[in-house]
Amino acid sequence: MNFLTQIDNLALIALLMVSGAALFLPTLSTLIGGKGLSPTEATIWINRRKAYVLDLRSEEAFKVGRLPGAKLINPAEISAAIEKLKLDRKNPLVLVCETGSHSRKALAEVKKLGFVDVGTLDGGVQAWKQAALPLVKQ
Repeated sequence: MNFLTQIDNLALIALLMVSGAALFLPTLSTLIGGKGLSPTEATIWINRRKAYVLDLRSEEAFKVGRLPGAKLINPAEISAAIEKLKLDRKNPLVLVCETGSHSRKALAEVKKLGFVDVGTLDGGVQAWKQAALPLVKQ
């Protein structure tokens, strides 16, 4: 009997392939689209890894409350803003917006500027607030 021709074995092989793909997809999406960070992971990056935090929201939203150490930049002028801040490209960088969508869009541009380790705060400042983490008010 041939192992591959039995129906039970074919089902097991298909299950193995699907589960392997499911395990690999998060790694693939991280390699392609950058690292999505939970509020806890972002806190670790900020405190332990000394990550820069760039806030892509409006100035009004930034004044209401921002992540500790965050610098406000205009997403339309991200290259110029990063050059002005003179950030070390070897250090990690966390991009933050209100919901996480704008920071994901800016990720590719930041990577083109030479930053190796870039993450976005999944869910943005709203997720940060839901996690009951502190915001700095101006």
